[in-house]
Amino acid sequence: MIYLDNAATTWPKPEAVYVEMDSFFRNYGANPGRAGHKMAAHAGRKVYEVREAVAEFFGAQDSSEIIFTTSTTHSLNLGIKGVVKVGDHIITSSLEHNSVIRPLKELEKEGVIELSIVELDESGDLDLEMLKKSIKVETKMIVVSHGSNVTGHLFDLKKIGQVAKDNKVLFMVDAAQTAGVFPINLSELNVDLMAFAGHKSLYGPPGTGGLFIRKGTEVKPIFAGGTGSKSEELYQPEVWPEKYESGTANSIGIAGLGEGIKFIKNEGLDKIRAHEMSLCQSFMNGLVEIENVKIYGPGVEKPRTPVVSFNIGEESSSEVGYILDQVFDIAVRSGLHCAPLTHQTIGTLQQGVVRASFGYFNTQTEINQAVIAIRQIADKVS
Repeated sequence: MIYLDNAATTWPKPEAVYVEMDSFFRNYGANPGRAGHKMAAHAGRKVYEVREAVAEFFGAQDSSEIIFTTSTTHSLNLGIKGVVKVGDHIITSSLEHNSVIRPLKELEKEGVIELSIVELDESGDLDLEMLKKSIKVETKMIVVSHGSNVTGHLFDLKKIGQVAKDNKVLFMVDAAQTAGVFPINLSELNVDLMAFAGHKSLYGPPGTGGLFIRKGTEVKPIFAGGTGSKSEELYQPEVWPEKYESGTANSIGIAGLGEGIKFIKNEGLDKIRAHEMSLCQSFMNGLVEIENVKIYGPGVEKPRTPVVSFNIGEESSSEVGYILDQVFDIAVRSGLHCAPLTHQTIGTLQQGVVRASFGYFNTQTEINQAVIAIRQIADKVS
């Protein structure tokens, strides 16, 4: 199998992730922070150590600003629903994943918020002038993805963050597609909340994710329950991170996530990104030479994520994806990618697109084989 669906979840994981999770589960799989015995204490220390590692990796000032969740979706719901109040105005972009747009549209439908959606400018970047003009007295927060899971567009967090800061509104980032590939230093960015996936380019297992909440940002928990601390209190404790982490932590998954971050630090973030972008450029160069293939998103000369979406003529994207899987043993993602606003923006809401996304464990040989397969499909349908 040639696996080109790393934007959904990276595969394979570094070997150390598998080893650590197996060892942790077999030897220390107790409930962290819920008892005083050695196994529980070890599990609690592991969760703390990984929280510290995540905070350092993203440049957070305090590890308690890192809230472990089950996914980016969980994090976005916590950040959005925990912040907004009746009468607030929220701004987002036209390239958002449903994990951003659905919570916002739900709140809009209920009459809780007013929602504005900012389009792209002629260069394909977020229209900053339109963003500035969208801000009003009631604006509470700007919520955007750092990188598109469909087109590969990469937004400039510094510029958007400066707009938010100048207008005294909160700035929330969906970093599902960029955490672990692009450097993110929260101490240098005006980002109040950042959702990230553990199972994508941080190389953790599914069921892991997190939310950075900058100290001083008021976020109401969306869950309440057991936290392992302040058990005598009948109300949710105010201490971070327990305030936002009710229930038993996914300590096994968090242990795996810790090894994923170690792997990135050992290999080097720049080295990982350079490899993935080299494969991305090679793939795009190959597709450009194939007649009847259309590529979406920015060109290789512009900042972008290692994701390439394309179509072959008017052929169904699902059919092309099926052929790549069944005939050529190549795994891609086809359809709408949980991002209908993006497809509406690029004009592919009916056809969808075929998406290839590259990871550190992909090779140039695999990219060459994928291009050959797409050429063969294009020759048959043209």
